[in-house]
Amino acid sequence: MAEECIFCRIVAGELPADIVYQDEDFLAFRDIMPKAPTHVLIIPRTHITSVAELTDGQQKLGGRLIIIAKNLAKKEGIARKGYRLVINCGTEGGQVVPHLHLHLLGGRQMDARLG
Repeated sequence: MAEECIFCRIVAGELPADIVYQDEDFLAFRDIMPKAPTHVLIIPRTHITSVAELTDGQQKLGGRLIIIAKNLAKKEGIARKGYRLVINCGTEGGQVVPHLHLHLLGGRQMDARLG
């Protein structure tokens, strides 16, 4: 656990979160500043700063992150119409919290522009 990481503190139970999924390796909770009607963050319980820090040996972790998002999209009722998955990497990539996380966004028409 990174001492100052807000997501590590959520994993440790030190900070509250509206948890929608958890298992031994991952935690998913609603974003406190949602950008869409459905905005869930999916994080590994282990502190990994960003995608840039993933190793070749963590391919399974990356794949599970996406499968969990797909399953949550079904559970949240946004799978049929569509949803967006976003992983920001580094400050210029828009990453605010330095802990790997995937945004699951849906429940409205998404803008096709990505920049």
